[in-house]
Amino acid sequence: MALTSPARVSFEDAARINAAAGEALDWFRKMWLIRRFEERAGEAYGQGKIGGFLHLYIGEEAVAVGAMAALRPEDDVITHYRDHGYVLARGADPKRVMAELYGKATGLSKGKGGSMHMADVKRHLWGGYAIVGGHIPVAAGLALANQYRNLPQVVACFFGEGATNTGAFFAGLNLAAVWKLPLIAIVENNHYGMGTAVERASAVGDVYRKASAFGIPGERIDGNDVLAVRDAVLRMADRSRTGGGPQLIEAMTYRFRGHSMGDPQRYRTREEVEEAKSRDPVARWRRTLQEDDLASEDELRKIEDEVEAEVEDAVRFAENSPAPDPSELCNDVLVRE
Repeated sequence: MALTSPARVSFEDAARINAAAGEALDWFRKMWLIRRFEERAGEAYGQGKIGGFLHLYIGEEAVAVGAMAALRPEDDVITHYRDHGYVLARGADPKRVMAELYGKATGLSKGKGGSMHMADVKRHLWGGYAIVGGHIPVAAGLALANQYRNLPQVVACFFGEGATNTGAFFAGLNLAAVWKLPLIAIVENNHYGMGTAVERASAVGDVYRKASAFGIPGERIDGNDVLAVRDAVLRMADRSRTGGGPQLIEAMTYRFRGHSMGDPQRYRTREEVEEAKSRDPVARWRRTLQEDDLASEDELRKIEDEVEAEVEDAVRFAENSPAPDPSELCNDVLVRE
């Protein structure tokens, strides 16, 4: 197999596909929902109402929302442990997602998965995985199953740039390339693997170039532009769906909060974070909607108010829901068709 030279797509030259006003407003609603949901989850964690680990998706909303806009309902989605945003973007009920964070029986995974293990079978969402890169071979397996059954479905596998330094990344993508599996590897490069900057951990700083190791297409895109993400995922999904094999996208973004709630963030300065917030994907799309006359200020404020009420309703639902019954402990361990 001849090596393919991955193309670096400049942020300015990314393909543009027009979006209808309703679709564009829906993206804003979903990004704002993720933002407010995560902020309220962080507050609940600080109050001791949510236990375990909590990895917030604040600052990266455009990646999940843009990607889900490009995928079909029957396409498979598998993610890393910073997974709340994908679940909400995929259309899961915020009440059930919040209840899962609270460990309640009404949660998306019946209170058994918590923050890092969200799953929704009806939406072909196969979970958040706590092991860095560990789900990439699983994604290849899902893609192999789709190929074996001649299903026109792709698998979208999301992970951070740190996962590209693991053996699972190379093993999974190598087999995906050998077998030309319908897999899209979407790398969310938020610049830090926990507290380690990407340039200190990866010999190849431009992560999209790692696609060359497998002879597959690789592109870098602006992960803070929801439309650019939608365009890239749509283009690569179409290619992969029609026999083009695996594809790799490096979406450049930034997380505004720490790696997890206990992160003191000594590895970056306050000035760096504030500079990154000037490219806030939610605020950016809000401005775009107004500048392109797709929404008025009153329409946007109405959406924000509706989302605020929805998030508060989710918090009340979670707090008033029952804990799982101990008898549930051994249920759902094995799935039989």
